[in-house]
Amino acid sequence: MNDRTPHQPQPAPRSASGLTPRPVPQPLALLLTPEGRALLHEVRDTDPARELAVATRLRREHPAELVSAALGQARLRQRAAAKFGAEDAGRMFFTPNGVEQSTRASVAAYRAGRLKELGVNSVADLCCGIGGDAIALARAGIRVLAVDRDPLTAATARANAEALGLAALIEVREADVTEVDTSGYDAVFVDPARRGGRGRVFDPEAYSPPLSWAITAARGAPRAALKIAPGIPHETVPGDAEAEWISDGGDVKEAVLWFGTGLPAAPSRPGPEADSGSEPDPGPGAVRATLLPGPRTLLSRGLPDPAVRPPGRYLYEPDGAVIRAHLVAEVAERLDGGLIDPTIAYVTADEHRPTPYATAYEITDRLPFNVKKLKALLRERQVGTLTVKKRGSAVEPEELRRKALPKPHGSASVTVFLTRVAGAPTMLLGHPVR
Repeated sequence: MNDRTPHQPQPAPRSASGLTPRPVPQPLALLLTPEGRALLHEVRDTDPARELAVATRLRREHPAELVSAALGQARLRQRAAAKFGAEDAGRMFFTPNGVEQSTRASVAAYRAGRLKELGVNSVADLCCGIGGDAIALARAGIRVLAVDRDPLTAATARANAEALGLAALIEVREADVTEVDTSGYDAVFVDPARRGGRGRVFDPEAYSPPLSWAITAARGAPRAALKIAPGIPHETVPGDAEAEWISDGGDVKEAVLWFGTGLPAAPSRPGPEADSGSEPDPGPGAVRATLLPGPRTLLSRGLPDPAVRPPGRYLYEPDGAVIRAHLVAEVAERLDGGLIDPTIAYVTADEHRPTPYATAYEITDRLPFNVKKLKALLRERQVGTLTVKKRGSAVEPEELRRKALPKPHGSASVTVFLTRVAGAPTMLLGHPVR
């Protein structure tokens, strides 16, 4: 991985790695047969509530193992539609872990587009899973070596490349990623497994492979992107990396450590719109929050924490990627606002200034925390819909909603923020600015 001279590997048959292709694991092998594909098509819209009846009928004509595999795959495809879209999900193959851990297609497409903007034409996708990122890379015109050590996962990734017509651009290899030579590729992408036998793993060194190994691999490549959990502490981000937090539709999806972004890039399509004047160029040490769809990107300017001030007419709730990236100060400066509390990521201002990086609410009431007073106010104002948000409060939103509005009083709607103002438990009532 020390050869920093990129080249563009030509598409090659899957035997080009020198490895003998291994048999496709069951039950995927059954689903790849003509009978299996026909059965998958037949059960694609099966209602889960009718699975038993459908299975009983189909077992009269098909092997029980095949019927079980087809119905299970149909169920996974239905779940995967939210990440991959109905059209792709209806053609792809999934494992339960693959559906759970795959990157959302919109996020993978954004990341692949950014690699293409950096002049990348070939990527070693390490820990490729079922191939979601490899698919996005290939659709961006990038040749991919997709590697995973699990036989079923690798076979599923290969089946997905073929199902989507991308096999010429994606070579899938079943191997330990720590033993793969990536020196012939323009970039590496690493998505370490962040789940173990006991669930989600929070320690980056408990990833598989560990984050320290992924960083070493990244530093040995011309460019690299490492997908990590969005909750990673900022102090663990290497100084030679750019850190990016990505949200999609307001939900934080991932963080990415980028290496090599400060190198000259080949001319390409326009990148995401950066929204701060005099922003620093991306590169080592840069921090950014990117919001999808868009994309819209906010870059850190190293601003000090905003001043604390009393709540004004408007309250702004920054996007989760902005908060994770520690860019609330950049948003507050745009809004000419301040914080309601030094430890709470709510920005307040006297004027409404639209921004894609925060949702604005007009505040109508400020009350000390008191359930009885809130209940009386909701009854007086004929509220039928109560949205509860919290930051800096131990009260559970559903518990407050149940106590304060046990039944609708009318058609009005209210949003209540459970938070702190200058350290005091407070309820702020208002509604979104349309």
